[in-house]
This record gives sequence, C-alpha cells and structure tokens, in this order.
Amino acid sequence: MDGTNDSTQGNFILLGFSDRPQLERILFVVILVAYLLTLVGNTTIILVSRLDPHLHTPMYFFLTHLSFLDLSFTTSSIPQLLYNLNGRDKTISYTGCAIQLFLFLGLGGVECLLLAVMAYDRFVAVCKPLHYLVIMNPRLCLGLVLVAWGCGMANSLAMSPVTLQLPRCGRRSVDHFLCEMPALIRMACVNTAVIEGTVFVLAVGIVLSPLVFILVSYGYIVRAVLHIQSASGRQKAFNTCGSHLTVVSLFYGNIIYMYMQPGNSSSQDQGKFLTLFYNIVTPLLNPLIYTLRNKEVKGALRRMLLGNREVGKG
Repeated sequence: MDGTNDSTQGNFILLGFSDRPQLERILFVVILVAYLLTLVGNTTIILVSRLDPHLHTPMYFFLTHLSFLDLSFTTSSIPQLLYNLNGRDKTISYTGCAIQLFLFLGLGGVECLLLAVMAYDRFVAVCKPLHYLVIMNPRLCLGLVLVAWGCGMANSLAMSPVTLQLPRCGRRSVDHFLCEMPALIRMACVNTAVIEGTVFVLAVGIVLSPLVFILVSYGYIVRAVLHIQSASGRQKAFNTCGSHLTVVSLFYGNIIYMYMQPGNSSSQDQGKFLTLFYNIVTPLLNPLIYTLRNKEVKGALRRMLLGNREVGKG
C-alpha cells in the first residue's frame, strides 16, 4: 500500500480510551454534563456582557471573545469524542480530522494571544487608570482582537497541512481522542526532527512570547499595586487581575506541557487526560472564575434576572 496515498485518503481511528471500556461509560456522562455546563456558562457570559450597558467596557469586550473562543474550542472536538465514547465506532473522516486539527491549533493560538491582550488591558487599567478609556479605545480593542485571531489562524494554516501530509505508511490509528498535532506527528513513519523543530519555534512565538508579555505586564501591575496606600485600593486592584491570572495559569500549564515537547515519549494516558482538562475543564471553569470573583458580572446577572421577574409580574 502506498504510504503517500494514505496521507490524503480514508478515515482515521481515534483510539481514545477504547482500552478502558468501563472508563468510557463514566467519561461519557461526565464530559456530556461538563460540555453542557460549558455551553450554558460561556453563552451566559456573552449575553450578559453584550446586553448589560454597565459591562460595555474593554475588559468585557475581550471576555466576550474569550467565551466565544472557549465555546468554539470545546465544540471542535467534544461532540466527536462523545460520539466515539458512546459506541464501537471510533472513526473520523480525513476531512473531519483536518478540520479538527486546524480548529484546535488555530483557536488554541488565538487564546494564547487574547490572554496577552487581556493582560495589557489590566496593565493599562491599574498602571494608567486616568488614561484607561483613551488608550483602550474601541478601535484599538478591535485591532488587538483581530491581530490575535489573524496570527492564531495563520499559525494553524502553516502547521496543519504539514502535519497531515507526513507519510504514515498505512497507519490510521491515532492514539488520542482527537486529531491533535503531537499524536499525528507520532504516527509518521519518517524522521520528524525537522517538523518538531519547526513546531517548537512556532510554539515559542505563539505560546511563550505571549506568556512572557503577560508575566512582564503583571510585574508592572504588582509594582503599581504595592505603591497604593489604602488596603481597599490594593484589594480592588488584585481582584481586578485575579480572575485573569487564574485563567492564564490553568490554560498555560497544560498547553506548554503538550506543545513545547511534541514528540516526547511520556505517558500517552497522561497526555490524553491533560488534553481533556485543557479542552473541557478550563473552558468550563472560565465563566465560573469570572462570575464568582467579579462583582460587576454578578450584579449584571442579578439585574437581568430581576428585570425578567419584573416583566413577568407586569
């Protein structure tokens, strides 16, 4: 069988957790519930941010995009995972695999850059509060978001075709629950040192560079907060940044482990569960982090709920 033809034809088999049938049943229920909660939570954040005039600020403009990203990110792979967990059919078409890889890489890259944009927003809010609305004007906010989307998708356009075109010599079994780049690279029957090096360089650009920018921004933020005299002022500044820092920690902890060492030989099961956490738990927690820690969002939710009750009474 010609290996080059196999690179562009036929279905892939997503092995996922098929070696543990009992675990599959448990995972199906847990992931389905988590996915539904993720849809509800992130949709709520988007609606509240758009409908409540008090939240028409740069911070919530970026948060709306983060929630939309999380919705898209989980939907790019979780429905396929649920389908595979619920039966014996573990296949995914070549086209489906290509779309999944492109979206997973692209949306992940956009989120890295968007978190850096949100860090800059917090830096301006804390370090230059009097000029905040002038600096973070609608034109700049839209421009920053468009750059994040453009660079993230461009990175995916560069890496997805190269990964899919690697010779696999008839291999169709992906030792993962989705068409993820490290898993597809491991399927190749040729030396992948060059592509792994390219992935590492691009990962530095789209993963580590935003992280460095985030850390530098928070260095300035901490220095500014320490100069605030009142304890209540310091607490307010930390609360403003706490939610974003929590999201950054959850997101980057997993993505660096997976994509800065794409060809590693670490435990496959560990990689699957880390990807699952990164793909469903983080998007599920993001709305909770922003609502539980944020008085403005909780206030907007109350206004929406009370308004609906008042309309019902009328």
